[in-house]
Amino acid sequence: MIFFVRFLKFLTSFLIAALIAGTGVAATYGLKWWRELPDYRQLDTLSLGAETKVFARDNTPLGTLIPKIGEQAISRTLVNLDEISPFMVAALVSNEDRRFFEHYGIDPYGLGRQVQRLAAGESVQGGSTLTNQLIKNTLLLDEYNQARTPDRKIKEWLLSVQVERSFTKAEILQNYLNTIYWGDGGPVELYGIYSAAQAYFRTTPGNLTLAQSAYLTVLVPSAGRYFDYKAMRPLMKTLLGRMVEDKWIAQTQMDAALKEDLQPRGWKVLYDKKGNITSAKLVDRTQKELKAVTTVRYPQFMGQVEQELVRRFGREKVYGSGGLRVYTTVDPRIQAAVETASKEATGLPPGATLGATILDPFTGEVLGMIGQKLYGDAPPDAWNNAAQGQRQIGSTIKPLLYTTALSTGLTQDHREDDKPITFPCATCKNGVYAPQNFESQTSYRSMTIREALDRSLNLVTVRLADRIGLQTFFGKLRQLGIPPNDGTGLAAALGAVETTPVKMAAAYAPFANGGLYRAPRYLTRVTTARGEVLYDDTLNPVKPVRVWTPQIAWLGLDMIKGVVNDLNEAQGGLSWGAKFGDWPVAGKTGTSNGPKDFWFVGTTPLYTGAVWVGKQQGGDMPINYYSGYVNAPIWRRMMELAHKGQTVRAFSEPPGIQYVDAPDPGYLPNVKLAVLDPNYRDAADTALQNDTPPPPVKYTESRYTAAYNDPNTVLIDVDRTTNQQATEFTPPENIVQRRVYIEQLPAYAPDDSPAPLTDEKADPAAVKSVKNQSAVPQIPAPKETAPKPAAP
Repeated sequence: MIFFVRFLKFLTSFLIAALIAGTGVAATYGLKWWRELPDYRQLDTLSLGAETKVFARDNTPLGTLIPKIGEQAISRTLVNLDEISPFMVAALVSNEDRRFFEHYGIDPYGLGRQVQRLAAGESVQGGSTLTNQLIKNTLLLDEYNQARTPDRKIKEWLLSVQVERSFTKAEILQNYLNTIYWGDGGPVELYGIYSAAQAYFRTTPGNLTLAQSAYLTVLVPSAGRYFDYKAMRPLMKTLLGRMVEDKWIAQTQMDAALKEDLQPRGWKVLYDKKGNITSAKLVDRTQKELKAVTTVRYPQFMGQVEQELVRRFGREKVYGSGGLRVYTTVDPRIQAAVETASKEATGLPPGATLGATILDPFTGEVLGMIGQKLYGDAPPDAWNNAAQGQRQIGSTIKPLLYTTALSTGLTQDHREDDKPITFPCATCKNGVYAPQNFESQTSYRSMTIREALDRSLNLVTVRLADRIGLQTFFGKLRQLGIPPNDGTGLAAALGAVETTPVKMAAAYAPFANGGLYRAPRYLTRVTTARGEVLYDDTLNPVKPVRVWTPQIAWLGLDMIKGVVNDLNEAQGGLSWGAKFGDWPVAGKTGTSNGPKDFWFVGTTPLYTGAVWVGKQQGGDMPINYYSGYVNAPIWRRMMELAHKGQTVRAFSEPPGIQYVDAPDPGYLPNVKLAVLDPNYRDAADTALQNDTPPPPVKYTESRYTAAYNDPNTVLIDVDRTTNQQATEFTPPENIVQRRVYIEQLPAYAPDDSPAPLTDEKADPAAVKSVKNQSAVPQIPAPKETAPKPAAP
């Protein structure tokens, strides 16, 4: 008996200890889970992947930016509960959570049924309330990604109770209906009732019938049921019967719904008079793709807008808090001109496509863009050759070199020999770099650089680059947004530099605007859905970079006007095909080695544009095609359409320009060359740079990072919302670090502070100090390679 009493005491003590220990463990885990809970109040402003609306410069809508899950775009347009058919709401509640209006986030009856199933050795099915599912698909989605774990379930319950205490049943239903996954919509994933109604029935949520609502509800647990319509009918009938039991609908309504001629998109279904299926065939599953919903105007332009928005504001800002309202630079009239030119483009080499753009040379705004050859009404491929395709630019680089030479004090009648020449090159065949003219044609005479540019002669061009020094030229290329590639050497002067048509157009814009470079841009104004201004280019204009004085820019413009006008086709002119109407045109063709890439880049007093033609995956083009015959007509067509209805005007000539007769009257009998007025000699203000490259050092960073780590650059803090240097008032979350060239610092100066002194205004000691502050190891000097002769 004593033993038994002692045993009872021991057992009681053990149970109490176990209970206390269990309570402690539960409390520990409970406290941990409570601390890890996301803020349930996020549902107040939860965007659920809200779409950002985008507008053209005339405020007409371009469409919406579709958020993505991973790499897959999703379609989700948010709707209010009063915009959804009552049949849809009733069907959802009857199917997913019949006690929704009675419980407080956790349904004890549902949990009890799951316990019974587990006791009977059966698998758990359902049991989650609509509130639980909403929490799982929103607040806990990123943390668990639908994974079934005990701690996720406990967090669901805790959050559900909080949500039910803070939100109405109507608000919970509305959020739930905007989050449900409804299957694959082709280009997008279908999320929310709006996308589902559009995809499956091409209707709006408010117009869903009882039969359509039952159909969509049966898809909620498994969107794959779409592929077996016959198997869905019994499930729909069961659901409708449950709705009658729950007194959502009358028996007569159920009977009418079962007799409805329901035709989900992609299916061809035949019924008898009683509503029984006699035949059901999936004829085209693509019919439920959301082409109508996902189609936007100018998709390739929209792609660049999205990239710029995400870069400036981050993905959460773009797609969170109801999305943004974005006003862009695109001009529908100019865009139509570019698209028409693409559609009408004929004579492209087999397998070739194109990329084309027009921008405003005075603002840098991209007015129109197309990244593919268009065929009829077919949408373009996603890849955007105008903004994404990095291509060797060939001889279109030559005007930039020749103008740089003019900025050092040379004139258009400066002469160089058109004769063979070699340069030492450790990595080239036989240790020398031996450039050649296109098709190895050589005149073996001295000629003016005006004639050499007209004829696009490589030998004269390389001599000119060697005369002024590559570092002098490379400094200008960096200012123009097209820094040279690693390892090009003198080949860069012949176009062994890669960039995009958009950036190439921006590099030519200083010819038309008096020597100022502005990076291409796509945005003018960005606000939140509530009207809060995040960006406005009129309030925070980006300062341009002074590349050339107005006088030097005019001399360069005069040279590329000559490229278009000096020689006709019979005389060997390369760009005559770009002329249209009475408008003055200046520009240059270009062809990369192979030939692979064809170019024409040019400007008028109104617009600057570029056209690239080539094979998207790379590869040589037929040798009997030339950029002057392929690209120039495309450029001409898009420009004449863009200028339609505009009053013809001339380029704006600055003071300090004089004109002299061409020194070779036999070559240019009626041409006057633009030269600097002697009183404006200081306009040629580019100093020659030492071409000795910095010594190589050991460096472990990636070459992409190291490429910017040279003594000509400085690391600065930039406000990514204004693209200007951060100040003490800039929020920390808006600050990003950016490495820029010293000469670019004025463009980043904040509006409320004086621009940093650079160039002729700079204090040398101050500039040296800035350089020293950013001193970092240098990358090895680039190695020169020997390319094939560049074509005109």
